[in-house]
Amino acid sequence: MWLAHCAYSCEEHPMKLFQQLLVAPAALGLLAPVAATAAELNLDGVNKYAAEEQVTSISQFSDVKPTDWAYQALSNLIERYGCVAGYPDGTYKGGRAMTRFEAAALLNACLDRVTEVTDELKKLMAEFEKELAILKGRVDGLEAKVGELEANQFSTTTKLKGIATMTLGGATNGVVAPITNLAAGSAAGIVTGLPALAGFAAEEVAFNYDIKLMLDTSFTGKDLLRTTLRAGNFGGSVFGPAGSALLEPAFQQDGKADEVYVDRLFYNFPIGENFSATVGAKVRQDDPGMLGLWPSTYPADSILDRFTTAGGNFLYNLNLGAGAGITYKKNGWSFSANYISSEYSAPYSYGLIDIPGSTDGSILGGGFGEAFSSTAQLGYAGENWGVALAYTYTDGGAKLPLGSLSVPLAVYFTPETNNLGLSGYWSPKESGWIPSISAGFGYADFSGDIITALSTLSGGAVDTSTYSWMVGLTWADAFMKGNALGFAIGEADTNVNQLAVELFYKFQVTDNISVTPAIFWIQNGGVDFAANEGLGRIDDSFGAVLKTTFKF
Repeated sequence: MWLAHCAYSCEEHPMKLFQQLLVAPAALGLLAPVAATAAELNLDGVNKYAAEEQVTSISQFSDVKPTDWAYQALSNLIERYGCVAGYPDGTYKGGRAMTRFEAAALLNACLDRVTEVTDELKKLMAEFEKELAILKGRVDGLEAKVGELEANQFSTTTKLKGIATMTLGGATNGVVAPITNLAAGSAAGIVTGLPALAGFAAEEVAFNYDIKLMLDTSFTGKDLLRTTLRAGNFGGSVFGPAGSALLEPAFQQDGKADEVYVDRLFYNFPIGENFSATVGAKVRQDDPGMLGLWPSTYPADSILDRFTTAGGNFLYNLNLGAGAGITYKKNGWSFSANYISSEYSAPYSYGLIDIPGSTDGSILGGGFGEAFSSTAQLGYAGENWGVALAYTYTDGGAKLPLGSLSVPLAVYFTPETNNLGLSGYWSPKESGWIPSISAGFGYADFSGDIITALSTLSGGAVDTSTYSWMVGLTWADAFMKGNALGFAIGEADTNVNQLAVELFYKFQVTDNISVTPAIFWIQNGGVDFAANEGLGRIDDSFGAVLKTTFKF
């Protein structure tokens, strides 16, 4: 019985086999005392017994059947270790107690196998001595480097990520007109329906850059404290925040050229299993925890900013400032709500004032909540598709600024607006000639004191509503794995009649470097300053840009 039990337990725990065999003689001596001294033990007989009675297959035992509880264990021990012996009559006698002599024979056979294995290992170690020494040296070197990194690491809780973008290009009939440009639509556009004839002609080729350094800190592994440092030089470019062909990498670029400033500072954390919350002194509408779903997969590589708002240019205005948001997610469904007070009003303890010496109506101040946006979104995301319905209320404050704040007017200082939109996307499960499709539609209705003032200024009724829409197509792995082809068409503000089209192809040079040439056309997107005997007229704008992106 003991040997049958040993066969089962040793199969489950092979390293215990030899431990049990070593103590087996003592245990059997208590159960069945048989007088045998060291002098009485015939080792030659033991070895002869072990050699003769060793079996190579369990089928050699006539009294062991597949229905026996230890059948599989015995079979594995015979095949793997060759340590199971039977009786000369071809039986195993699994129900019989084992004598000390039998235990000695079995133990001796197993020790022989251990010796064979040990000798083989020694031979292998000797043969690969040089290789093992090299590996040991490499391991020691890696341990030293790890120790050095741990001693000099920036932080145990913070990771640094970065994205650097450089652009080279230009646009015909381009305009650089701080705040008065209507690249994203504006309250002034409600009156005229066309871009303002102001600013500077900007048709020269420009070389610009934008760089963001993101410090992501986690204290629990599930939360996120993000601090983003940013710098760039798009201020005087047709592709910048004050330009008529605003690019996404330049959107909300603030500060003077080459000046480093804080672009983000917010904290996102989970609440239970399904909720997450975000609060920050500088947080944007689309940051983690602010929206439950971004309802677009376009673009794979961003070009014109107007195509990065899922078709709802006033709805998803990407307001940046002091605020908070909460998101609920479960079974694909999500609901989110957020509130953001504009970065141009939230930090100030005094109200709106005219900048001393200003002649263009520039303003400063306001206080937290003076200019704000609030968004609620309901969305659903499937395996390869998603859709979201959203509502945004925006209150732009009491005055219409016409100064040099380098942000789109529609984002921060529009009149009171009610914005509603529906956006969605679908992606094929495998890349090929069928593209991913993103589409969205937005509606905005303006009201408040600014509309009354504009109505008086224009001497007539003011159209208080506008629409935006877009359709974007992306072909992943186009022509070569990792590359992408993209095409989009849409209008950012139907009141200014600016239909726009863009086409790009992204070359994924390495995992961290991409080069993207792109062309675009914007209807009524520029100004021909030489027309009308120098008075200028609204005209189409055609442009091209080469963008290189580094991610690290």
